[in-house]
Amino acid sequence: MRYPVIGLSGSSGSGKTTLLEKILPLFVGMGFTVNVVKSSHHDVELEPPRKDSARIRKAGAAEVILASPYRFMLAHELKEEEEPTLDELISRMKPADLTLVEGFKDAAIPRIEIFRPSLGKEPMYPENDRIEVVASDEGRPEKLPRPVEWLDLNNEKQVVDWILNRQTTC
Repeated sequence: MRYPVIGLSGSSGSGKTTLLEKILPLFVGMGFTVNVVKSSHHDVELEPPRKDSARIRKAGAAEVILASPYRFMLAHELKEEEEPTLDELISRMKPADLTLVEGFKDAAIPRIEIFRPSLGKEPMYPENDRIEVVASDEGRPEKLPRPVEWLDLNNEKQVVDWILNRQTTC
């Protein structure tokens, strides 16, 4: 079974992670399990380079699981492999009521664009038909290049309500 997947898009510094931090507790408070997949263009380290799991990866392990009584993390060294697709990554996760995705801009999933005109960057929604809704800190413009819903970025309940209503059609 494929669980609902919703993407969050926006330019760097627009507030994608901040929005996730605000809406996740609301979903959890309603009893939902939510997975998050976050893309990064940086080399990610789970532990400082001198710690055991980093030393083991450097020595050649293909995968290392670092486990504690509080969480576990899986590091898979890609070496010469291609970066996994979003579907491949989601398939490695436990099923959830909802999966939210930050990044993976080319993945064919419904999206919310976080748009702050004050950043001086062009919006993505005019060119990306996967963006179904814009969450912005400014009001809806009178003329939109194409029809999208417009939400108040500072009203996380409004974003959660949109996702809940959107789930029925995912």
